[in-house]
Amino acid sequence: MQQINQLWFGQRKYGPTVMYAIKYLLIMRKHIYILFTINLITILLMMKTSPMSSQTLQTVPNVDLKRYAGKWHEIASYPQRFQKGCHCTTAEYTLSDKGYVIVENRCNRDSVNGKQSYIKGKAFVDANTGNAKLKVQFFWPFKGKYWIIDLADDYSYAVVSHPNKKYLWILSRTPIMNEDVYQQILFRLKEKGFDLTKLQKTIQI
Repeated sequence: MQQINQLWFGQRKYGPTVMYAIKYLLIMRKHIYILFTINLITILLMMKTSPMSSQTLQTVPNVDLKRYAGKWHEIASYPQRFQKGCHCTTAEYTLSDKGYVIVENRCNRDSVNGKQSYIKGKAFVDANTGNAKLKVQFFWPFKGKYWIIDLADDYSYAVVSHPNKKYLWILSRTPIMNEDVYQQILFRLKEKGFDLTKLQKTIQI
């Protein structure tokens, strides 16, 4: 009622043209609010029902770090800025006598014969995770989550990711992985909710 009275007295003061414009804006504001609410509800429902967002990433139950140590070749990964131009990428893990894992990553820049890039860091095991969850540190004090989500019984391959699923590495003890084994890994990754279209094979020799 108050709004109608304001419009009535406003019409006497400002004229019908201005008041029609005000009425139109009030109606449009109501429609915009309704559309915004509908869109918001739709987005929330999509997030709730999306398998990608609702599926919690699981690690393997247990990792024997002595068997996990050694050299790994990167077979495929989600491309990352810090690995841009990398070929023949490898990771080498060594158990230290201080309780952490020494991490040494290498790759050849821009070609298989390119200049070698090298970085050394440390990995710390999260307690009560069966050694399947670690935090890797290359620059103090920053640490990144390193979750082992798939692992061969004979430790011939491993798959590493992050709980947000934005990082993914498929590792092998050899530079070339058997295609059947690779396809089986992809099948399990798809079941875990990973977007395989983002996965890029690493050039190895």
